[in-house]
Amino acid sequence: MINVIRWLSLSIAIVLSACGQVSEEKPTETQGINDNTNPVQDQTAARRFGGISLNMPADVLVAHPKSNARREAYFGDLHVHTNYSFDAFAFGTIATPYDAYRYAKGAAIQHPAGFDVQLRQPLDFYAVTDHAMFLGAVKAAADTTSAFSRHAHVRDLHDLNIPQNQNYESLPQRVKAFSTFLPDTLSRIASGTVDENELNQIAKDAWADIIKAAEAHNNPGTFTTFVAYEFTSSTDDRGNLHRNVIFQGADKLPAMPFSRFHSQNPEGLWDWMDGLRNNGIEALAIPHNSNGSNGQMFKMVDWASNPVDDAWTRKRIRNEPLIEITQVKGTSETHPLLSDTDEWADFEIMPYRVATTLYSEPKGSYAREALLDGLTLADSGISNPYQFGFVGASDTHTAAASLDESNFFSKVGLLDADGGRRGSVPVSEGDAEVIRSAGRVNIKEIDGSPYAAGAYETWSASGLTGVWAEENSRASIYQAFRRKETFATSGPRIKLRLFAGFSYEPDILEQEDGVETAYAQGVAMGSELHASATIPGSTPRLLASAVRDANSAALQRLQIVKGWTVNGEHHERVYDIACSDGGKVDPATHRCPDNGAKVSLTDCSITDDVGAATLSAAWQDPDFDPENRAFYYARVLENPTCRWSTWDAIRAGVQPRSDLHKTLQERAWTSPIWLVPAG
Repeated sequence: MINVIRWLSLSIAIVLSACGQVSEEKPTETQGINDNTNPVQDQTAARRFGGISLNMPADVLVAHPKSNARREAYFGDLHVHTNYSFDAFAFGTIATPYDAYRYAKGAAIQHPAGFDVQLRQPLDFYAVTDHAMFLGAVKAAADTTSAFSRHAHVRDLHDLNIPQNQNYESLPQRVKAFSTFLPDTLSRIASGTVDENELNQIAKDAWADIIKAAEAHNNPGTFTTFVAYEFTSSTDDRGNLHRNVIFQGADKLPAMPFSRFHSQNPEGLWDWMDGLRNNGIEALAIPHNSNGSNGQMFKMVDWASNPVDDAWTRKRIRNEPLIEITQVKGTSETHPLLSDTDEWADFEIMPYRVATTLYSEPKGSYAREALLDGLTLADSGISNPYQFGFVGASDTHTAAASLDESNFFSKVGLLDADGGRRGSVPVSEGDAEVIRSAGRVNIKEIDGSPYAAGAYETWSASGLTGVWAEENSRASIYQAFRRKETFATSGPRIKLRLFAGFSYEPDILEQEDGVETAYAQGVAMGSELHASATIPGSTPRLLASAVRDANSAALQRLQIVKGWTVNGEHHERVYDIACSDGGKVDPATHRCPDNGAKVSLTDCSITDDVGAATLSAAWQDPDFDPENRAFYYARVLENPTCRWSTWDAIRAGVQPRSDLHKTLQERAWTSPIWLVPAG
């Protein structure tokens, strides 16, 4: 039987036992404690242990065990906003970075709407990533004791989040204040009415407190924090270009973050990061919501529309080795229009540009196509800028990651705190009027009832980053980021792993030291596998393993997603490689049989006697061609469960909205492995 648990639950327990005995007689000066001929010791042992004498070796024990070569899976969120973000505070969030870390460690904190939120189990790492743009400024404007609050254009923000104003009726005021704050403040900086140094000092003070919170809660071996922030830029047509910047350590950091106000161009961010690196400050940036970029995140030209070259691509991949492929604002793996042979491509698609209801162009916006474009560039002799690993995150703006479909509290505080506001249940006429006045979403008749309709109903209870690291520490986890030994999940803590090699034995998954062998004889996810070092004509073997989240549904199927290029043309294929319930993959269709898992739309109960706790396979590509560049990544799917919108409807006693998916299949994705052809 394949021992997947051994492969994926990899904690090595090292127990050091020492037996000591107290002599009833004092040793003489010539009798050392490590003298194995000590008669006193022998007599004592004889009396206490039935005549058996135990010798004490003279060796010195060094209590520093070797590094955990098998590595452990750790889960965390690298995209979290608190009251220092201008939008989060405007939407009612008063939770601090300290509250965010308490939440990640398992404590309950208060949602802006007044109810408590708490994780089912603590996370292993967390990063507060407040917006660098106007960092702390809205919070300062609301504080009537601050100097900044005395500017006339921020009066509507005064006392915005005092308890008596934390209500549904405040939405129009909040949206208006949020919408006008940025342009009004910028115009006053330009006119000299507001001193930019005043805002810089607010940002520096907020940044110092964010660092302080991260340092206060970092506990190596138990819980890891990262000093981080969000660079929030976009194209002129509202194409999303946001990145989270994650610092490796905290002993040396910039005085304030680089923001859109320093450059709208992400290439400016990369230059700044390179400059920091030259001064001993290591960091990486993680693009997110490429799905909302309107085709701008993964272009084949630079900011000035010049074709990309080696210098540009190397700078990008040096600074952006990872991308975020799932979060509350949808999934960015692929799109049905781009992957029409992938039956699972239509997963939590948010079709809009970020913070709008303008449709986003799929081409240039999704990770799988970008991976293919990267192969095309490599075929032409240019370094691949899209050789990135995968992570997931929440992008919560309440300090608290909302990851559970059955207990979804969404993202933007008071704006989407219940089913009515986020469009999953009908709204009353009074609530509809408040929504209309706020102007963030529309009211639309669906199934004969009024619903809030905008982007919120397309949002997702997602996601998390998984890493394979030696220990739970900044150094170890950051190294995992750099080598791209990362995986993304849509929320559940599914453990997923991928290796590839040309020398693996067919029974490697059965071997006691299989993980060590997999590292030694091949490569892990995030790496290149070079055909040039192999025996001509050989086919690599991919090792994929998954373990379910005990608090989520059972696993249904394990897959390999392959992309490759032939004469400049893109190709992709999804292969099922392991099936639940003893199912066998059809060699013609590469699909598992239906395992019969069902969902009741009356109470969201699921079939509880089908599905797998673990899935694994040592798989060889039946269509392998060593002459073509290719990438492979693993994807695992759970049995179907209710989507959050269905849970909302059932609890409200109404039918689920007909134009939304009623169920989904939670999933996880590994970072790819890239096959580099010989020659």
